[in-house]
Amino acid sequence: MDIKLSQCFIAVDDHDKALAFYRDALGLEVRNDVSFEGMRWVTVGSPEQPGVEIVLEPPVADPNASDADRQAMAELLAKGLLRGVIFSTEDCDATFERVRASGAEVLQEPVEQPYGVRDCAFRDPAGNMLRFTQRRSG
Repeated sequence: MDIKLSQCFIAVDDHDKALAFYRDALGLEVRNDVSFEGMRWVTVGSPEQPGVEIVLEPPVADPNASDADRQAMAELLAKGLLRGVIFSTEDCDATFERVRASGAEVLQEPVEQPYGVRDCAFRDPAGNMLRFTQRRSG
């Protein structure tokens, strides 16, 4: 069986701020920008992985969602309780410095983890936690 990751989704509350982070700070390319029924989806991805995309979507991407559901998702997003993604990098420390220089909120400076990676963590403008991992060589 041939199964590969194609897309993952990250909830954002401001697509322009998200673009400034994902495109400008992380260097991801914008692949699509679509509006529909008052909502917007922006697809970004690494030039190194043309077959994998991250879709930056509204916290509730269902036009039929109740007001209570929209409020609950907005509160979870504001608290940083929704998960983002984990990126891999060849140089965790250099990635950390680049992302920190963008003004992103630092959650964890680079550290050696017991499970075989050096990693760091940030919050994106919407509050999602993103980790950047570097595999240990050897």
